[in-house]
Amino acid sequence: MPPALNQGDGASEFRLTDRDFRYISGLIGEHAGIVLTDVKKDLVYGRLVKRLRAHGMRNFSDYCKLIERDTGGEEFEFFVNSLTTNLTSFFRESHHFDHLRNEALPELMQNPRRKLRIWSAGCSTGAEAYSIAMVVADVVPADWDVKILATDIDTAVLKIAKAGIYEAEFANKGLDSQRLKRWAQRDPTPGSDRIRIRDELRSMISFLPLNLLEAWPMKSSFDIVFCRNVVIYFEKLTQVKLFDRIGNQLAPEGFLYIGHSESLNKVSDRFMLIGKTIYRRKG
Repeated sequence: MPPALNQGDGASEFRLTDRDFRYISGLIGEHAGIVLTDVKKDLVYGRLVKRLRAHGMRNFSDYCKLIERDTGGEEFEFFVNSLTTNLTSFFRESHHFDHLRNEALPELMQNPRRKLRIWSAGCSTGAEAYSIAMVVADVVPADWDVKILATDIDTAVLKIAKAGIYEAEFANKGLDSQRLKRWAQRDPTPGSDRIRIRDELRSMISFLPLNLLEAWPMKSSFDIVFCRNVVIYFEKLTQVKLFDRIGNQLAPEGFLYIGHSESLNKVSDRFMLIGKTIYRRKG
């Protein structure tokens, strides 16, 4: 999770011209769909200044030239990761997990195929995917074929998600004592105040890098998709295209959970609202 930004940090140290900002905002918009208006100039400065320091550069113009040459390379990956927002927590927007436990999973368990596929799109450091897995493990019989795909464009947060190791303070904000006892164990490293998600949950989830604007490798459909607090950074047309693709990827009458400040009103007519930011794909 990126640290809080001090927008005035080092403001006299480097020069970020309007031209450089337009190039950076255009590039991240084209590659990741993220919209950066002029009011985000200080944010861009705060996120990228470390990369300039790492390369010993004195201005953003030189950095723009570097990422132009390095598109698809290691520095471009750092660039994208730096401008991606990754605010998350365990059981964030708890009403979604209540619905998952009490409504969605019991209905899906009526299917005789005993198979369940779930996608966490924009999974950040993994708290959402592990929260889904905890609910599934509580409700779905152990002999079911359950797979959870968790994807994100930010490769740095995916490393954290795959490891499944979190600071105790972060875990305690979303996990009660019962869940902590059942699904986590203390990191054995001397002096560590971290917890590690148990292998039983980690084995249910595949964490993979994915740019939602590019081709998707998934062949089969999903019963449930979590795509929360992702499209708020996208332009309306990009949102329209994305949810149409999600509609294609979601099974008929499958469940879709979106973020608390998001809506499909005038974005997609392929889904029916059934609860607070909870939708079903129309058949």
